[in-house]
Amino acid sequence: MRTLRHFTFIARFVLASMVLALGVAVASPLVKPQNTVVVCSASGGMKTIVVQDDGSTTEVSSTGMECPLCAITGAPPPPAQIKTVLSQPLAYALQSIPSAHIAARTAAPLPPRGPPAP
Repeated sequence: MRTLRHFTFIARFVLASMVLALGVAVASPLVKPQNTVVVCSASGGMKTIVVQDDGSTTEVSSTGMECPLCAITGAPPPPAQIKTVLSQPLAYALQSIPSAHIAARTAAPLPPRGPPAP
């Protein structure tokens, strides 16, 4: 029972550490800004280059989602629209026959009883 009472303290501690980590990540570019250049190629590749104060450059690996033009090439293709026609083996039996309708309406009524059994 004692551990359940400390559970709220642990949850608050985890939440506070997440907020502090997010705050540090947001404040990092403000404390030490870096000149970055994003270079895109026509084939969809991308490089992020960090320019130092002395003029030297360093290439940084990136995930490819920083540039909206490169993100389009990384998107999955749209789903294919395949139209299939289901054929029924007895399709001819499902079609209506006009002569059968006319014969059914103009025929004599059925006899009151069936033929005698053999």
